[in-house]
Amino acid sequence: MKRRYLALWLPYLSCERARQTAGPSIPAPPEPFALVERSGNALRLAAVDASAQAMGLVAGMALADARARCPGLATLPHDPEADRRELGGLVAAMAHVTPMAAADPPDGIVLDITGCAHLLGGERELAGRAAELARYSLRHAFAGNAAAARALVRHGNGSEDIHALPVAALELEAAALIALRRAGLTRIGDLARRPMAGLAARFGEEAVVRLREILGETRAPIAPHVIPAPVRAEARFAEPIARTDDVLDVIEDLLGRLERDMAARAIGGRRFVATLCRSDGARRRLAVETGQPVRDPPTVMRLMRERIETLADPLDPGFGFDAITLAVPRAEPLAARQIALDRSEAAGESVAALIDRLGVRLGMERVRRIVPRDRHLPEKAQALVPAAGGKDNPSSRRTPGPLEVFTHALAERSRRTTAGVRRDDGGDILPRPLYLLDPPQPVSVVAGVPDGPPQRFRWRGQLHEVRLAEGPERIAAEWWRRRGGHLPGEAGPTRDYYRIEDSAGRRYWLFRSGLFEERPDPRWYLHGLFP
Repeated sequence: MKRRYLALWLPYLSCERARQTAGPSIPAPPEPFALVERSGNALRLAAVDASAQAMGLVAGMALADARARCPGLATLPHDPEADRRELGGLVAAMAHVTPMAAADPPDGIVLDITGCAHLLGGERELAGRAAELARYSLRHAFAGNAAAARALVRHGNGSEDIHALPVAALELEAAALIALRRAGLTRIGDLARRPMAGLAARFGEEAVVRLREILGETRAPIAPHVIPAPVRAEARFAEPIARTDDVLDVIEDLLGRLERDMAARAIGGRRFVATLCRSDGARRRLAVETGQPVRDPPTVMRLMRERIETLADPLDPGFGFDAITLAVPRAEPLAARQIALDRSEAAGESVAALIDRLGVRLGMERVRRIVPRDRHLPEKAQALVPAAGGKDNPSSRRTPGPLEVFTHALAERSRRTTAGVRRDDGGDILPRPLYLLDPPQPVSVVAGVPDGPPQRFRWRGQLHEVRLAEGPERIAAEWWRRRGGHLPGEAGPTRDYYRIEDSAGRRYWLFRSGLFEERPDPRWYLHGLFP
């Protein structure tokens, strides 16, 4: 059978993915948008969208030059790892059209569609189905080998004439491409008509290897994405079982079998699902989740018993269960590790076990933890996320501002925690209150002007005389998170925080919202209470 390949190219994958995750902070098309990364001491464009490309912006251009040409350009930091994960997900989704799909980093996919097109009505329909699965702007091309399909989709004009492709399709180094053009060889067909030995002697062996791959004279196999076999075990019984203890014994035996399988794959389960099949066809499911990947049967069995105890409707065996299956639909890498001699990891393991038990009884989504966020304002410096979620939990990901990459050092230095923050002058750690009011409560303050500390304030109808005051600690608004950058008056008022103690010895954290040059009537708020 004649082999056929389909190459997909997603030229705006990085920008379109970042625009989707950023939400309303980035304007919708046709407003130009780009991703930036630091190269040496300069910020350069790492990727551009279609609108920015139409205005002459290209990857590698300095951000300052890009803004001079396009002042309204919106930007975000480039995240190559997120692009890699997204491309991997798209490759896995292509299993709906062919079992032979391979990633072509950083923004392409190659599909071996030999013997698959007729199942979807032809190659055109298959390409349309692949475009629906991709969900991003793309181009596609068909060819008899993978290298030719890749060259056609990236350097062709919609035709399948390989000889008409420019020599840039060989993707050689810049010096080699310049030498080819100087020799008058501008098309693949110009090279195909010449002896390969002469081309190798003059332009290098790599040029000949690439040329022969595109022409189909040598094989250019792909490494298809392999869908891992499901982690699953099953037990069937000649005589149905009815006792709960017998069910648990079978599940424990299945866990032992899965433990060996997961150890061979160096993975651990995050979700375990036991399906109990009754003789009358009814099915009961028992599912438990863990905060960390595990494959230790006693740990999972403890959670299974907790799950059975919390069931509002106890297990009803009816005429008995004739089959039990145990699956691990969610697994993560879990390498072997050596236990510390001083058992310093015991505390972390006990906390993880507590989270698992609470999650089984209350629901994993109801058990939450506080994680730090790279934000400037105190009330945004942490967020509540599910305790069982890892670092890749979507709810714990922050959405960076348009110019955050430019001010990463400033934001990192200004990171706030509940324990304290280091002063910019390198002085002692300034204390932060353990209890923050959400939102900050307005108070009436008598203070010296223009920048004096509060002398007395009224909160909830009670007057407090200030005995000691420390400050101000000035926190500016997050102007770098705005599309236009540092525009005075548009990013929010500046805050001056004071740590004060009243005559009764109670300590408070107050701030003045706005400087006198920013607004004629600055307002005061109580933001936190010290223990």
